[in-house]
Amino acid sequence: MNEHPDAGGLGVNMIDGKGNFLPESKRGLPTPSVAFYKIFGLSRLFPRSKKFGKYHLGYLSKEETHEIEILSGAFMLMRKEALDKVGLLDESFFMYGEDIDLSWRIILGGYKNYYYPGTRIIHYKGESTKKTSVNYVFVFYKAMIIFAKKHFSQKNARTFSFLINMAIYFRAGIAILNRFIRKSILPLADMLIIIAILFGIHVLYKNQTGIDWPKEVLYISLPVYAIVWAISTLYSGGYDRPIKLFNYLKGSGVGTIIILVAYALLPDQYRFSRLLILTGGVSVGLYYLISRLLLSKIIPSKIKLGFNDNKIFAITGDSMEIERVENLLNQTNNKIKKVYPIVKNQNTSNKLNEVIALNREVEIIFCAKNFSAHEIISFMLQLNAKNVDFKIAQPDSLYLIGSNSIETKGDLYTVNINSITNANKRRNKRTFDFSFSFILLLLYPILFLFYKDKISLIQNLWNIWIGKYSFVGYAPLNETKLPKIKPGILFPSDKEKATDETMIARTNLIYARDYKIRVDLGILFSSIGKLDRKV
Repeated sequence: MNEHPDAGGLGVNMIDGKGNFLPESKRGLPTPSVAFYKIFGLSRLFPRSKKFGKYHLGYLSKEETHEIEILSGAFMLMRKEALDKVGLLDESFFMYGEDIDLSWRIILGGYKNYYYPGTRIIHYKGESTKKTSVNYVFVFYKAMIIFAKKHFSQKNARTFSFLINMAIYFRAGIAILNRFIRKSILPLADMLIIIAILFGIHVLYKNQTGIDWPKEVLYISLPVYAIVWAISTLYSGGYDRPIKLFNYLKGSGVGTIIILVAYALLPDQYRFSRLLILTGGVSVGLYYLISRLLLSKIIPSKIKLGFNDNKIFAITGDSMEIERVENLLNQTNNKIKKVYPIVKNQNTSNKLNEVIALNREVEIIFCAKNFSAHEIISFMLQLNAKNVDFKIAQPDSLYLIGSNSIETKGDLYTVNINSITNANKRRNKRTFDFSFSFILLLLYPILFLFYKDKISLIQNLWNIWIGKYSFVGYAPLNETKLPKIKPGILFPSDKEKATDETMIARTNLIYARDYKIRVDLGILFSSIGKLDRKV
C-alpha cells in the first residue's frame, strides 16, 4: 500500500477450508451485461473469457498482482484517507452487496483497488446463508438492485433491476428444483426399479405355474410395496451420506416385515401370494447392494460408500498440545479409529504425506499454538488432496475450526457435539414430534383438565405439530455453542432437575452429543406436566 499511493483498497488470495482458491478473491463490477453472464451461467461455462468471465476476472492470473474493481468483504485492507473521503459501509445493504458498493465508491473517489496474492487467508464460507438456499437468492439479488439504483443511470438501473427480478425467480426456481431433484431422484428411481423387479417376479411366477394374479390387485400392490420399501429404507438411513450398505439391508428387511404384517391383516380376496413379498424382499435387498456398489464406482463424487464411520486423525504440534487435543477427541468423539501424533519439526510435511498415502480419508488437525496462520495455510496448499480434511485447534479451546467433513468446503465445526445434526436423527426427531403432538392434540379434550395454562398447552402442541418447535430443545443459556436445532418446550435439564447453570450447560451438551429418540421419549414422559410452559 505504501508503494501504491493510488491504492484505496486491497484484497488477497483467499482459500476455502479445503485449501482451494476462491474465485471471489478478485471480481469485476457487476454491470448489467456482467450480471447477465453470471446469472445465466455463461461466466461458469467460460471462466477465462474476457467477455463472459468478468465477474470473477478468471482471465487474470491468481498468482500475480492485478488492478481490480471489486474487493471481497471477507478481507479488505482499506486506506483510511480513502474511507474518510468516500464514506464507510452503506447500511442500506443487509448482508450482501455492501463490499461491492464500497469498492466502487473508492474507484469513483479517484483511488484504485488491487488484488494481491502475496498473502493468503482461509475463508470459511456459508456461515451466514447457504448458497443453495432460496433465502440466499433473494437476499443477494435484492442487494444487487440496491447497488444498481444507487450507481447506474436511470435507464441502466431499470434494465438491471428487470434482469435481477427475472434472475431472482429464475434462480429461486432452479434452487428449489435442484434441491427437489437431489433429494428425490434416487428414491424415485429406486421405486420405479423395484416395481419393475416385482413385476418381473410376477411374470416368472406366471410362466412357471400358469397362475396369473388379479390385475387390479397387482397394479395397486406393486406400487404400495415399492413405497413401503422406499420409506423404510429412508428411515433406516439408506439415503443419508455417506451411504452405508447395512442401512439398505435393514430398510429392505424392515419393509418386508411391515408388508407381511399388513398382508396378514387383509381380507382373503386381497391376499394372493406371500411368495411375491418374500422373493421381492430378497430381490430389493440385492438390488440395493448391487446398484450402490455400481454407482459408487461410476459416480464416486456423488455416491460415496461409508464402510466405516470411525475417523482417522493426524494431530501436529508440540507434544503437550497433541496430548491435549487427543484427550479432547477421546472425551467427546466415540468414532475414532486411529490418531497419528506428529510432533512439529523439519520432517512434519513428509510425515503428514505418509499418513495421507496410508489412509482413505484423514483429518489433519493443526495446533495453532505451535503453527502460525501462514504455516497452516502453506501446509494446506501443499497437502491439498481429496481425501484430506483440515482443522485448526485453538489454544485452550474446546472447539476445532475447519470444514465440517470431507463433503463440505468450510463451516464452523465442533467435534464433540454433532450427533444431533445427523440426518437420520433429525428425521427421527421430527417424526417423533409430529406423531406424539398429533396424538396429544387428539387427547386435548381430556388433557386440558390437568393443566393450568390451557391456552399455552394447545399453542405448544400445535407449534410442535407444524414444526415450529420441538418437544425437547436446549435449555436457554446466555452463551452456548451447540448445533442448531428447533427450540423446545421441554429441556434435558428438566429430567435431571438441574438448576445450576454449569449443570444445565452440561445436560445440553450431553443431549447434543448422545442424542437418541428414546432420550426425547424419556424427557417427555418425565416432564409431561410442563407442556404448558410459555415459550
